[in-house]
Amino acid sequence: MRTRRKPELQVVGASPRATATNQRRRQSEILDAAAKIFAERGYYGASTQDIADVLGIRQASLYYYFPSKEIALELVCMKGVEGFFEAAAEVAAKKITAAEKVHGLVEAHLAPLLDRADYVKTFLNERQYLPPASRKKVGKLSRAYENVIEKVIAEGVESGEFRKGLDPRLMTLALLGMCKSVSAWIGKDDPYQVPMVAEQYARILLKGIGKTRR
Repeated sequence: MRTRRKPELQVVGASPRATATNQRRRQSEILDAAAKIFAERGYYGASTQDIADVLGIRQASLYYYFPSKEIALELVCMKGVEGFFEAAAEVAAKKITAAEKVHGLVEAHLAPLLDRADYVKTFLNERQYLPPASRKKVGKLSRAYENVIEKVIAEGVESGEFRKGLDPRLMTLALLGMCKSVSAWIGKDDPYQVPMVAEQYARILLKGIGKTRR
């Protein structure tokens, strides 16, 4: 008598929808573990065994969700950059002053450190190790995001709200550099909380680019 083989990861008695939900939840947990390891050890310092150890599962089980460490890095980086462009575009579209927009851009940039810090850190520090096609995809999103910030600063210069002769590109890089530094040192138990840091960094930037008072 031929026995019928059960589908892999099938939960007995569970509906197809429940099974799919469980698989998505498990995939999210595995990606969280990958992000944690990449953020802590870097791409070359991490292994799929390290990721499996965090979850308490066999290394071979990871390949059901991603076939290689490179693919895991791509998925983590894509989630790390996810939402930055949309959040910045929303701030830029508001009917507020250029200074208020810069303040909002800094807050929006640092906000993901509250709920997906490992993903953001991995994106910022490890994306150069992505294969060319993946790096190009992530880079396209990054450039679109930078363009939104640059346009806000350029509009502030043109309107006279910011100093004349200010280079919007350089100021964009300065803003991103300051914000990137936060991910390198801030932690969940750090006395400096993300909203407070965003407020202080925005003030520093605006003091530098605002019109000089005589």
